[in-house]
Amino acid sequence: MGSSNMERTKLEMFEVGPVKDAYQMGFLIGQRFSKEIRSRLSTDLILQNQLLPFAQKSESQSLINALIDNNREKFPRYWDELLGTADGSGVSILDVILINFRKEILPFLPKTETFMKAETSDDCSDVLVVSDKLAIAAHNEDANVVLVGHTYLIKAILSNGQYFIGYTYAGELPSCAFGFNTQGLAFTLNSVPPTEGEIMAGGIGRNFVSRDLLEATSIDDALDRIYSSEVSVGHSYNLIDIRTRRILNVETASRNRVSVREVGVTPFFHANMYLHLQVEQLVAKVQDDNSTSRQERATVLPKGSADDFLSLLGDMDDKKYPIYMTGPTLYTLCTALIDLDDQTLSIIEGNPQKGEASYVFSMSTREWKISP
Repeated sequence: MGSSNMERTKLEMFEVGPVKDAYQMGFLIGQRFSKEIRSRLSTDLILQNQLLPFAQKSESQSLINALIDNNREKFPRYWDELLGTADGSGVSILDVILINFRKEILPFLPKTETFMKAETSDDCSDVLVVSDKLAIAAHNEDANVVLVGHTYLIKAILSNGQYFIGYTYAGELPSCAFGFNTQGLAFTLNSVPPTEGEIMAGGIGRNFVSRDLLEATSIDDALDRIYSSEVSVGHSYNLIDIRTRRILNVETASRNRVSVREVGVTPFFHANMYLHLQVEQLVAKVQDDNSTSRQERATVLPKGSADDFLSLLGDMDDKKYPIYMTGPTLYTLCTALIDLDDQTLSIIEGNPQKGEASYVFSMSTREWKISP
């Protein structure tokens, strides 16, 4: 990837709503970020070289149609939002469908060498703690380098006057990364790698589940929303409730398998492997050493303060598999720091060991501030 494509641009935020319906919300988002969405779709090699060719094959139609039908039936508003995003940006609805369901489709593609390289499209790292003195969730948003310059923040004001803020990949539903709402509920996400035998074809997509979490009214409501979705592919959710000062790590898999772990005084590091839900995992990904290297490195680093957490997430000591990534395939797009006691979410662009926050959001009121 050329250096011009790796240049950081200021993360933009767009306020939308209240609107008459979900389609209009998606349309306005698509219209506002049409340039970013078009650019992302045209340069996304997983979409261009893997997903689109697969979608043209007759044997793929049953899978794609099942994903469309099941997710549209369960989440009709979010489906309309997706259609609006495609129409507003002027791109193919098929392209938007494929990138939103990429995790649910990729396991069914032929396993070529090119595919195996493309499949490792995103990773994330989280370190979490809830003690008498400290309640913190810190998150590295890692993704394929194609996402550099192709993300934005959506502040969506709902018809009931509540709002959410979600870090959003261009063309996708908010948020496959992290977000929070005016109910004091926040979340961050980590991908996990179940084997093909652990995947249910045509189930609920993870992008739709996380979009639903942005409207959760409490940590228990968020859990109910996760439990009620028969997902196709598993995921790891870090649910954060500032009102009750709780953090839960929730690992999921198909066939309604869910494991919940309450985060306590012992700092909890989560990369991209199942830690407490008993699921057969892809050895090639889990032990290729990226996730295991980050997991092992995190065990030896200090974790006694928020600064320690940021230093850990900025660690580049392992030159081959650093926690903070700068390419050539994976890239840390930003770091999010959620302080449950200060009731703030800070977004740091650049290495969190030395970077300043681009945004600092108050999670306790309807106000927010932007760091100078």
